[in-house]
Amino acid sequence: MKNPLFPDIYIKSIYELPLEYLEEKGIKVLAFDIDNTIAPYDVAEPDDSAVELFAYLKKRGFRLILLSNNHKERITIFNRKLNVTAVYKAGKPSGKILKKVVEKMGYKGSETAVIGDQVFTDVWCAHNVGGIGIYSQPMCNRDQLITKVKRPADKLVMALYKRRKGI
Repeated sequence: MKNPLFPDIYIKSIYELPLEYLEEKGIKVLAFDIDNTIAPYDVAEPDDSAVELFAYLKKRGFRLILLSNNHKERITIFNRKLNVTAVYKAGKPSGKILKKVVEKMGYKGSETAVIGDQVFTDVWCAHNVGGIGIYSQPMCNRDQLITKVKRPADKLVMALYKRRKGI
């Protein structure tokens, strides 16, 4: 049995997504964490590179979701330039809310990949819906207090993962 905290895919940033591989695996929905995955937690809006990436992913046929445990105002402001499905207070790592959103779109959890910088929220959430968990290395060292508390455990899990994978 695979470890629910180990990612299926490890990338250094969202710009390294293995799109062909995801398409081959039947992934139709990409659910992105925001803070320290797309932008630092203290940056209100995505930069031009992120906006271009999201436009490209849409053209490529992926359905996109912003999936955050953060509050509504943060997600709404961040989503202005991206204009994708946005889920705030997502309850990660539970996949209940994500599963409902994905099914409402007409897809299954197994057709979903969750991309994020935390194993205890993002990767675990992906596995809770039967999807692919993609760990994206944190963009910077700035974190919200709750994340700072969890980050050492995340680093430990990722160190074990990298050792097993020979990374």
